[in-house]
Amino acid sequence: MSALPAFSSVKLSSALVTEAKQAAQTLRRSTAGQIEYWALLGKAVEDGGLTTREAANAINQQNDKSLAATAQPPSRTASQASQASAIVAQFTEFSASGALAQHVRHVIAQNAHPKQALKA
Repeated sequence: MSALPAFSSVKLSSALVTEAKQAAQTLRRSTAGQIEYWALLGKAVEDGGLTTREAANAINQQNDKSLAATAQPPSRTASQASQASAIVAQFTEFSASGALAQHVRHVIAQNAHPKQALKA
């Protein structure tokens, strides 16, 4: 008999869980499976050499482009917790659109071959 996988409970914001539930339905995953996927994606990004600052910059750049296209002013948050929720929401949105993955691939390629990236 094989052992069942171990599970742990964590507290997540209801907004993140709601977004995961919506994304999961589209991709035919469970809500937990969607959150695990996002966590693995984040780990892969970090393991691939993308720093937290680079990821935040990528999200901000994409957000700036989206805001410019829609002419909506950026939302301001009052606390770091609100800012973290906003970053997670933006990450989710850009991850779903594929824009973040494209930027991550570009940054990883630059980090892997910095001299070649400068020529491009």
